[in-house]
Amino acid sequence: MKILRGPYARYVHTWCEPLLALTTPDHNLVTKMNDAADEIFEQACSGASKTYPKQCSALKKGGHVLLKQRPCKIVEMSTSKTGKHGHAKVHLVGLDIFTGKKYEDVCPSTHNMIVPTISRLDYQCIGVDEGYLSLLDDKGLTRNDLRLPDNDMGQDIQRKAECGDDFVVTVQTAMDDEIVVAMKSMKAID
Repeated sequence: MKILRGPYARYVHTWCEPLLALTTPDHNLVTKMNDAADEIFEQACSGASKTYPKQCSALKKGGHVLLKQRPCKIVEMSTSKTGKHGHAKVHLVGLDIFTGKKYEDVCPSTHNMIVPTISRLDYQCIGVDEGYLSLLDDKGLTRNDLRLPDNDMGQDIQRKAECGDDFVVTVQTAMDDEIVVAMKSMKAID
């Protein structure tokens, strides 16, 4: 640990270790923010939250919630009566929206649960290459990073792409995960 010198040295204790980064070469504390080294702060995201809190009693069957840190669709929900300690309990059963795995949780009805922000976007499928979809959004931008689903819908997408049919896939996004959830044919515009 460096020994600090100067007028502020006597106020620095072991709990102030982060202040060591704010010292100048002559071991004096930096007193102004402008004295700190040229630091660059960058932000890479839009600032939109991936989740938000919601009271457990306000959740509904068919809605979404995080169970065991996974985004799930609520398929079953039951509430017990107020007990000896004054809280009604809510029993939640949900299916993971990406894997289909079943998760359960019990929570007091007055507590907050975490709800994932879920978005659904439609893309025109322009082809399939080595197991990845080539998609076109409504702004004319293409993306090739989404894997073809390993189910019957994935086989249908592969078949339609090989035949050259025009169709749209719906991509569901939650907490940095994405999956194709639907496919529909495009109607020809005359």
